Amino acid sequence: MTASPVAVLWSLGRSVVVFGRMIRFSHSIFALPFALAGVIFAYRWSGVPVRGATWFWVAVAMVGARTAAMAFNRLADRHLDAANPRTANRELPRGVIGPATVAGLTLVASAVFLLAARMLNPLCFALAPVALAIVLGYSYTKRFTWACHFFLGLSLAVAPVGGWVAVTGRLDPLPFLLAFGVLAWSAGMDIIYALQDETFDRDHGVHSLPGRFGRRAALRVAAISHGAAVVALLALATRMSLSIWYPLGVGLGALLLLYQHRVVGPGDLRRISFAFFDLNGLFSVLYLGTVAAGVYLR
Repeated sequence: MTASPVAVLWSLGRSVVVFGRMIRFSHSIFALPFALAGVIFAYRWSGVPVRGATWFWVAVAMVGARTAAMAFNRLADRHLDAANPRTANRELPRGVIGPATVAGLTLVASAVFLLAARMLNPLCFALAPVALAIVLGYSYTKRFTWACHFFLGLSLAVAPVGGWVAVTGRLDPLPFLLAFGVLAWSAGMDIIYALQDETFDRDHGVHSLPGRFGRRAALRVAAISHGAAVVALLALATRMSLSIWYPLGVGLGALLLLYQHRVVGPGDLRRISFAFFDLNGLFSVLYLGTVAAGVYLR
């Protein structure tokens, strides 16, 4: 018996929702704004007009890379997720999605990323395998180093460099300053998120900063990382002619990061999800708006 078109669409829609929930598709917002910031800064620095196709393929590349990274991370961590009460309800441990399906999604998303890089320019395409190795390789760093949070930061830091190269077709020193800011910011937020797995990590041999040094020390490192991020982002204003809106926007972002450290403490982890998802999502969108205002409202 042939399924009705409505039933097929319903099944397809449910599959999309399941996949989107598994890879946290809505949280592409963490990386995409920084890729677009790299595009805007490249335009300001080089004067090269940004075509509509460039904006489109940068967005496709970032969504493809992040989808591949998240799917691969779920695949690599499926046994740890099943053992951890906090993550045992995820789609792979529950058997809602099979490992082969997730592996297929990783391959498809990686291919989309490579295609987008090819559509941008030759240097983007040449560097794409390196970027892919970084964003996929992060998943295994927790097996051997408590500095895994900084490898996560590195995987997000490729976004602004990619946006810059997409416009200019070359590597310059300036986007690496922005990349460092992104690395420090994302490492700090990941350290805070890892607080909730401190005991599990220690008991199961998972390397993390909270598991190795405890909550208080981890929070201090997160605060230092966030401070370094703000300094790096402000330093960009000294290298480029930006309007007053840029330092004002970065200052507002610094207040968001400070508030994040106010709502999460060593003895109070109740608002970690709010700090990690809401405040950091707001920070990334705010920064993109800050860059746009700094460049275009001059």
